[in-house]
Amino acid sequence: MELRQLRYFVRVVELGSMSRAAHDLDLVQSALSQQISRLEGELSTRLLQRSPKGVTPTEAGVAFFREAQLTLRHADQAVRSAQQARLTGTVSVGLAPTTASVLGLPLVRALRERYPGVRLHMVESLSGHLAAMLNARELDLAVLFDARLAAQPTRRWTVQPLLEEDLFFICGRAHAGPAQPDHLSLAELQDTPLILPTGPHGLRSTLDAAFARARVTPNVVLEIDSLAMLMEAVDAGLGATLQPWAAVGRFADAATRFHMARITDAQVQRVNRLCSLSDDELSPAALATRVVLADCARQLVQGGAWVGAALTHHVS
Repeated sequence: MELRQLRYFVRVVELGSMSRAAHDLDLVQSALSQQISRLEGELSTRLLQRSPKGVTPTEAGVAFFREAQLTLRHADQAVRSAQQARLTGTVSVGLAPTTASVLGLPLVRALRERYPGVRLHMVESLSGHLAAMLNARELDLAVLFDARLAAQPTRRWTVQPLLEEDLFFICGRAHAGPAQPDHLSLAELQDTPLILPTGPHGLRSTLDAAFARARVTPNVVLEIDSLAMLMEAVDAGLGATLQPWAAVGRFADAATRFHMARITDAQVQRVNRLCSLSDDELSPAALATRVVLADCARQLVQGGAWVGAALTHHVS
């Protein structure tokens, strides 16, 4: 027995007509009649007396009608209770500019759809700043990159690997040579003028470690801690940069504006870690938001919308 069968039966009794009830319920009359017959079969009793003038409930039908009305009222009350008790609160989430360009809007939409009572406070800043804000309890969760995070047990954070991004050599196409390779090693960039963020931020620590492994001293000509300004400088031909694909995610004309070559060195990926306050400090809304964020990242990677990214085995 299903709730919809109860609703159908109650409406037929209320209107006294199978055809009028079918029209009111937006059903084909034969389908409605079939559902009522199935209900009578499950109860092994006749509920309705059919005649050319309409339908009337039998004695059993009258008794069942009263109980069905009560059951439907209880079901409606259960729905209202669930809606009134839905998740509420404010959650602060920090994303680096590159991450926000891919993940930001999908996260906002998904959270609004799943938990409309949750107010999202989004902060876009460089990874080092986000880590400081998380430490100061100014954020509930953030996506961070610094490999040193996992080695700091004194921080009461929950840290889980989220995804890995390949890094790309990016230069302004207007200032690139006629034949640019699609793949490069760090050794081939020995003398290339580079524009990078400064040391406190996650990407720079990853790059410094990678250059050290390759025994290459990078030619850093400019340090800029603003993704928008950094990419403007690259576009203007002041140097090239090393970034994940997401760095050009907000450029609709990225394919014609920039040349990108994947870095081939082993272990040259940016690991995105989903960091949050410890579970006992997070509100139910923040715990739910963490799940939604991981779901969004997974869907973007699996759908091919996050170029150069691969899920870690921790994200199912």
